[in-house]
Amino acid sequence: MIKVVRAAAAPLVLLLGMLATAPALAVDSTPPLPNPVLQQRYLALTHELRCMVCQGEALADSNAPLAVEVRREVHDLVLQGLSNQQVRDHMVARYGEFILYKPPMSWRYAWLWGAPPLLLLIGALVAWRVLRARQALIDQEPGELGEESFPT
Repeated sequence: MIKVVRAAAAPLVLLLGMLATAPALAVDSTPPLPNPVLQQRYLALTHELRCMVCQGEALADSNAPLAVEVRREVHDLVLQGLSNQQVRDHMVARYGEFILYKPPMSWRYAWLWGAPPLLLLIGALVAWRVLRARQALIDQEPGELGEESFPT
C-alpha cells in the first residue's frame, strides 16, 4: 500500500517542483513597476516590440543581452511617464521600424500587401485563358486540326 502511494505521489511532487521553479526561469529580470497600470503598459509594449537579435521573438520572450537592455530602456521610459506611442517612436528612432511587430500601414510598404492579391489575379486570368484555349481545341472537328482521314 505504501509503495502505491509513493508511486502515485512521485508525479505530483515532480509537478509541484516544476511549478515552484517556474518563476526562476522567467526571462524578464527588470524590477516590477510601482503602479500596476504602468506594469501592464510595460508588458504590452515588450510584447509589441521585436527582439533585434532573435527577430522571431517578442522582446518580452527573448533572453538575449540586447533584449535585456532594450527591456530595461522601455522600463525606464514608461517610468518617466512617456505614452505608449512615444515609447514606440523612441524605439523606432533608435532601432528602425523592424523593431515593431505590427508596423503602421504606409505607402512605402503597400506593395507587400498588394502584391499577393495581384499575383493571384494574374494567375487566375492566365489559367482561365489556357482552359478556354484548350476547350476551343477540343470543340474543333478533327478535320479542322489538319489531320488526314485514313482510309479504312
